[in-house]
Amino acid sequence: MAGKIRKAKPRARRWVVYLLRLRGGALYCGITNDLPRRLAAHNSGRGAKCIVPSKRPAKVVYVEAVRGFSAALRREYAIKKLSKARKEALVMNGSL
Repeated sequence: MAGKIRKAKPRARRWVVYLLRLRGGALYCGITNDLPRRLAAHNSGRGAKCIVPSKRPAKVVYVEAVRGFSAALRREYAIKKLSKARKEALVMNGSL
């Protein structure tokens, strides 16, 4: 009898940390493994952290790919601790 045939697992999507520019200039930091879906959720008012209508539309201004969910959480936390000026520098330069 032949050995078991294993199904290939679907390749996991890469996690990203992103910054959105909101109306009025505010920056929002988050993580996802599907940025187009997440941005649509933010702008439509669906999802855990929807952007209030007065702050829409949100535009992606920075994306950083990371190795996994845990790394994404750590990087998000580090970015959220930065001052607004340091976040702006991150957006302008692509890195700190």
